[in-house]
Amino acid sequence: MTIKIECRTIARGVAEGEVLLSGDALSFLGNVDPKTGVVVDPGHAIYGECIKDRILVFPHGKGSTVGSYVIYQLKKNNVSPAAMINIDSEPIVAVGAIISDIPLVDRLDKDPFTIFKNGDRVKVDSTGGFVELMNR
Repeated sequence: MTIKIECRTIARGVAEGEVLLSGDALSFLGNVDPKTGVVVDPGHAIYGECIKDRILVFPHGKGSTVGSYVIYQLKKNNVSPAAMINIDSEPIVAVGAIISDIPLVDRLDKDPFTIFKNGDRVKVDSTGGFVELMNR
């Protein structure tokens, strides 16, 4: 059985991958190494995790506008997330996703933190306006 969840599209595209959940907001400038895609802030909920090819789920971004460019660097270095899901996207993450061609959605009909678990297989179809939890 699959679960299909409606959402708002921020950056168009389609991607599939494993969920990586973070209850913490994320500052791409300072929290993530743009060369490796590893979360390097020891105080962050997903410290030590690599975001490469994952469906990165976090509440929203924070910090400097340079974070948009860090997302772009992640993409150019082939260590970016496959897609991102936010509770409520803000301009830093939105711009980073758009210029990097990374699908980004927010405002899901259901709370992603109650629906998804780390390692779940998820398809983000931001062009179609939905997220699909694949068979568990």
